[in-house]
Amino acid sequence: MKRLLLACMSVLVICSGCAWFESKAEKPAEELIQDGMDYFEYGRYKKAIESFEKLRDWYPFSRYAILAELKIADAYFNLKSYADAIFAYEEFEQLHPRNEAIPYVIYRIGRSYFNQIDTIDRDQTNAAKALETYQRLVQQYPDDAYAGMARSDMVVCNQSLSGHEFYVGQFYYFNEKYKAARARFTAVVEKYPDVGYLYGALTYLANCTAWIQYELQPPEVVPGP
Repeated sequence: MKRLLLACMSVLVICSGCAWFESKAEKPAEELIQDGMDYFEYGRYKKAIESFEKLRDWYPFSRYAILAELKIADAYFNLKSYADAIFAYEEFEQLHPRNEAIPYVIYRIGRSYFNQIDTIDRDQTNAAKALETYQRLVQQYPDDAYAGMARSDMVVCNQSLSGHEFYVGQFYYFNEKYKAARARFTAVVEKYPDVGYLYGALTYLANCTAWIQYELQPPEVVPGP
């Protein structure tokens, strides 16, 4: 009985192994890349990712492998799975730092953060990371077309960051926390002078300074007759 059981298990293992090799053989690299590109073109991004991942994993030395890695990131981006897209783009940059697609890859990393920027009353981490990524792109590839596209996005990042500082400054001001408010309005003036909040920040800054001086040196009370 034990021998029969062992024989059956051996047959199952051999058959499953044969099936794996057959399934792999059924899909050569050329077919997998074509499947992935077709799925991608028709917006079936999850299926595209499956094909590209099979190609990458089964044929890592194929001439299509690098394209598959890049298209995996693009598919995640189009799915708005930005955390996965950022990871895939960053992995591509680490593996292929001299590839001609690197300016595009860096731009897409920045754009993944950019597309997650929230309103000025919310956390601005994504705006800050988008700006940092775009600045890196502009510094490394100043003449590239993607650097030009990044510059227009950088204006929006600065507006969002400035707007957040202005919003928080107003919050402190109306709660009579004038020193904290002054620090925020000063940041607007010094860091973001050209994105639309300068005049308002200067006005609040003057008012904060006046209130702080008043608190430090309140007017003397003249006793009555």
